[in-house]
This record gives sequence, C-alpha cells and structure tokens, in this order.
Amino acid sequence: MNRRLRESDAKVCGAVLALVLAAGAVHHAAGQKPDDGLKARGQSGNPVIEGWYADPEAIVYGREYWIYPTYSDDYPAARPLDEGALTARQKRAINKQYLKQTWFDAFSSADLVHWRKHPRVLEVKHVRWAEFALWAPSAIRANGKYHLFFAANDIQSDQEEGGIGVAVADRPDGPFEDALGRPLIDRFHNGAQPIDPFVFRDDDGQHYLYYGGWRRCNVVRLTPDLRGLAPFPDGVVYRDITPANYVEGPFVFKRQGRYYLMWSEGGWQGPNYSVAYAIGASPAGPFARVGKVLQQDPAVATGAGHHSVIPIPGSDTWYIVYHRRPLGTTDGNHREVCIDEMHFNSDGTIQPVRITFDGVRARPLPERR
Repeated sequence: MNRRLRESDAKVCGAVLALVLAAGAVHHAAGQKPDDGLKARGQSGNPVIEGWYADPEAIVYGREYWIYPTYSDDYPAARPLDEGALTARQKRAINKQYLKQTWFDAFSSADLVHWRKHPRVLEVKHVRWAEFALWAPSAIRANGKYHLFFAANDIQSDQEEGGIGVAVADRPDGPFEDALGRPLIDRFHNGAQPIDPFVFRDDDGQHYLYYGGWRRCNVVRLTPDLRGLAPFPDGVVYRDITPANYVEGPFVFKRQGRYYLMWSEGGWQGPNYSVAYAIGASPAGPFARVGKVLQQDPAVATGAGHHSVIPIPGSDTWYIVYHRRPLGTTDGNHREVCIDEMHFNSDGTIQPVRITFDGVRARPLPERR
C-alpha cells in the first residue's frame, strides 16, 4: 500500500514538473525579452538583450561593457525575403537564413544589467566583397582605432569570394568601414574554413588571430597595423592548433601566466552545442584539452555555446557571455545572448558553468588609473 502510494506520488510530481517545464518553455520561447523585474532589482537576467542574436563577442572599453553579436533572426516577427532582388552569389547560399544576416548590431552597458542598442554598426553594403552570412565579430582597440574582425559569405571552397575581413571605426559604435577592400583571409588553410575570428593581444603587444570552422583551428600573427599577417619565427604563417573535439568558435584568454583556448563543440543547431577548453604555455600552443565548461541544462535552455569571456580589470572575477536557445523553440536560429559567472579551481582549471535565468548582479567597472 505504501509502495503504491509512493509510486502514485511520484507520478503526480513528475506530471507537475512536466507542466512547469512546459509552461516555462512556452514563456521563454514566445517572450524572448529581458526580465524588467530582475533588472529593477539589479540583476541582468537571461537573456540580457532583446532579440535573436548569437556568437556574442564581449569586451571592455573604458568603463563600458560592449557586446558585438551575430544577427541571428528577425524579432519579434520574421520579414519576408525578397528573392527577386538576390544577386547570383546570394542565390548560391546553402541556407536562406544567411541572407538575412547582413549587419551587426552592438550593445553597451555600464553595469552588465542595462544595455543600450547601437544598430547596424557594420553592414554588408560597406564591405564590397561581402553579400551575406556576416558572422561572429571580434572587437579590439588598437592604434587609436576600433577594429572589428568578421566572417562573410560562408565560403565552401577556395573558388568563392569571402572569408575573414577587418573593419575599422573611430568609435566603438561605428560606423565601421572595410579596412582592406578584400578579405584578410580568403582561403582554406590546414582545412579550416575561414570563419569565427577572434583577436587576442598578448602582454608584449603582439596580436594573434584565431579562427576556423569545419573542425579545424588556426592561429596567425597579425602585423602591427592589424591589416596583414606576419610569419611565426619558424616561417609558418597559418599554424594548426586544433584541439581534440574542436568544431568552431575559438576564444583565447590569459590568466596567471597560462593561455586558455576555448571553442564550441557539437552542431550549432542541436541541443548539445557546448563549450570546451584547453590550456597551453604559449599563445600558439600546444594546447591540452581539459574538458567541457558550458553546456545545456534541460531545465533552463539548450544549445549553450559560441561564447566570449569578460575579466573584470583589477580582480579575478570573470563572466562568460554566450548564446543559447530557450526551451520550447524548434528554430535553430532562435538564439539569445546570456551572461553567467565563471569560476576557477585552485589548480587553474575552470569550474563547469551553471546557466541561469537570473544572470549576474550589476557590476560597474572600476575607474582606470
């Protein structure tokens, strides 16, 4: 009798939990907006910005946080695609959704909670060789200018025009203009598709560009003006640093003398999209894979991946900025930008990140001296 009661109770609890999760899924898939109630209490909430965005690149400029994401899909309603206006190159796109991804918006905040939108800081009309699939920007300030590295055209072979470009502006909100009139990297090297760039400045001032899709990752050294490539001391220009299980979306940071290479694993449209990392002794590796650090929580969201990291200057506080898909959505392009805290163990390894609906507390940046 007691056993039957316990079984009955378990079934009731399971049904209630399923209803709760289903209700949450409908709410979060249909209402892809930041939580104003949380923001009023000094909490960012997740998502932190309104709209469908992916591949968020986060950086600190002065006393402001900035996020440069990929425009993933229209929100709240989809706009029709004018197929009669497509160019011959656009008609060859392997995914029609990429034809909508033709500009970057940017977002700035003084505290991680309240964000201001800066629309269309870069558009394909300002890049002669780009026509669609404007993806995964990476931002940095150097030589008195703001630089935005990006991928365009989703090239599938060396016979197509496209790859990784660089745009510059006088302000972080643009407008950014193509710096070269051509891609910086426009070919497959070591099997890496030229997408998903990330620019990293080492302590000695040398800039490195990490990039690569199709399960291969390269690093190159940039010239001082960030508009060309310089060989490594051994003469190699494109160094293959692909770690185990790498898929795309590299990101690098340095902490306590060690270099952390992070990347995304799994299919970008699937629930198991995730982030893993490796540690090395130099910016060019070799990097030894440690394990996953960010992945889905079936009670919160799926497809958590393609991220960046923000260290708070003068502290050992770190935030991970990433995209994920809300529960209940079946559209792979419905991705939202989120922020959660990232912690380290005493040995320097990264603790698994707990993805949340609450996000992070307000964190104004310290004044630089």
